[in-house]
Amino acid sequence: MPRPRKCRRVCCLPWNASFGPVDERAAEGTIVMSVDEYETIRLIDLMGFTQEECAAQMNVARTTVQGIYNDARKKLADVLVNAKGLVIRGGDYTLCESKEETCGCGGCHRHRNQNVQ
Repeated sequence: MPRPRKCRRVCCLPWNASFGPVDERAAEGTIVMSVDEYETIRLIDLMGFTQEECAAQMNVARTTVQGIYNDARKKLADVLVNAKGLVIRGGDYTLCESKEETCGCGGCHRHRNQNVQ
């Protein structure tokens, strides 16, 4: 019997969940990226976390983050190079409770909204 999948902790859902090319030469097809893949891209590439820090933030093993991150990068490359659409949805995740002492990355919508006000 396989081991049950562990939910990944995600600080926030994306502001926009779909993206695509703006001209008529767009390729057919849409790539679906899971919310946990989006979170690894956000934490590692945008926030500058290491894979170890990302793993701790998401409450999974570093090797799990490495696999998720590699899959996400391949999908982003396909979207950019082949002019495909991108939709972010699904995956095994739980949303962060938005408590600064447990979150620490400031990416939660509550934290974002506090910075705006």
